[in-house]
Amino acid sequence: MNFGGIEDEGLSSFENARVVVWPVSYEGTVSYGSGTGAGAEAIVDASRNMELYDEETDAEVYRLGIHTTEVTPPAEPPEAMMESLLGRARELVEADKFVCMIGGEHSVSAPVIRAHAERYENLSVLQIDAHADLRDTYDGTPHSHASIMARVVRDLRLPAVQVGIRSISAEEARALDEFPTRIFWAKDIAGRTDWWEEAVAGLTENVYLTIDIDGLDPSLVAQTGTPEPGGLGWYETLGLIRTLAAQRRVVGMDLTEYAYVEGFSASAFLCAKLIYKSLSYIFEPETERVRGGRHLRAGA
Repeated sequence: MNFGGIEDEGLSSFENARVVVWPVSYEGTVSYGSGTGAGAEAIVDASRNMELYDEETDAEVYRLGIHTTEVTPPAEPPEAMMESLLGRARELVEADKFVCMIGGEHSVSAPVIRAHAERYENLSVLQIDAHADLRDTYDGTPHSHASIMARVVRDLRLPAVQVGIRSISAEEARALDEFPTRIFWAKDIAGRTDWWEEAVAGLTENVYLTIDIDGLDPSLVAQTGTPEPGGLGWYETLGLIRTLAAQRRVVGMDLTEYAYVEGFSASAFLCAKLIYKSLSYIFEPETERVRGGRHLRAGA
């Protein structure tokens, strides 16, 4: 199986692909709902049913080449899993591929971001999430899904913008001023579009995009580890990513925390579509128009 169900080997081979989709199976530190270990494969499976033409960009981004790697299996303890992911991420980044990792729980993002920070100067992180994930440790490990942004802003000292946050501990709240991060709280931005420019303005030239799917409202994606109410809508999320892609260089991305539940395929399809839409925005300058002429993007 490959992402998008691309049948042309010339467009899905590793050698020819501009983009590498990397599924990771891991839920070693989950603390509530389970199923994220099977989430990546379910998203890739759902992606085979998407239309590969994007009406907003009037393009087919898959024609730049999208290769899907084999699924990275889980490893224990968490330290071993993170070390394994770091090594693999370095290989993919050094191969000059745009890496799109699909989790798995959100902890798997930390080593992938680290590999990008080693390659790209002036890197910052845009996080879409319900949770701040700034605990230094959780359940006895610094490699928890609740600690991924602590690894980014505390250990790597990368600046971050965190969007859609609506769940944070007192420990995290007290430490906010210590970190190079700015939070756009869900309560302040949900249902609005006038914050996209401000959020992107807080990012550096090179940006890594990490999407915890629970950043979206559970009315859209209920199948996630901790479905917090009051999240972002579909078009709000797309508008932010579209603004990001137009104003910054996105060098890598991931989507995590989709929890596979048998019989509920709509959420997996949404995740696949969100990834493909993001790629369409990011690579819009490199893709050919299908209909030609002006774009169909709103306001064009």
